[in-house]
Amino acid sequence: MHEVLILRHGQTEWNLARRFQGARDSGLTDLGVRQARAQGQILAGCLGNPGHWRFLTSPQPRAATTARLALGVVGAVATPDPALCEISVGDWEGLTREEIAQGRAFDRDDGFWWMDAAPRGEGHALVAARVAGLLAGLTGPTVLVTHGITSCHLRGQLLGLDMGQTALLHGEQGVVYRIAERHETVLRAV
Repeated sequence: MHEVLILRHGQTEWNLARRFQGARDSGLTDLGVRQARAQGQILAGCLGNPGHWRFLTSPQPRAATTARLALGVVGAVATPDPALCEISVGDWEGLTREEIAQGRAFDRDDGFWWMDAAPRGEGHALVAARVAGLLAGLTGPTVLVTHGITSCHLRGQLLGLDMGQTALLHGEQGVVYRIAERHETVLRAV
């Protein structure tokens, strides 16, 4: 497998409010804009010749904006790919964990597995399948700009993890995840 660099979009207004976004969107905060620019600086230090890389982004505005800000630093433009969209949480989009948990017996700390119970949601199996299709089509080093849960699925598959191990991955903002030879390195701005 070729080297893959994965960026999660910068902080959004709904991230700040701890609301599930899924297929819905909210704009980047000032911190989110700074995080995206910092990711660009990280990329500038590790890409070498950007002409040797392919750049793909989720078409959802928070990721597309992050891609524009981060990739602008290295003079690259990302192609939108719907396989990089965030997991849809159906009727729960826009709600907080507390609002979702009212009257339900959920483990309050496990936001990953909750998503399989979302009414009219997508579920992890479908996300895993679309991510697998995208990864199977990569033919060279690639930068992917995506979302928290989708990032976990991408990284989990690239690292050879099962779904239980994938659920334990974090989706940090403002960093770049480098995956090479089934090993992950988290790159941070200096």
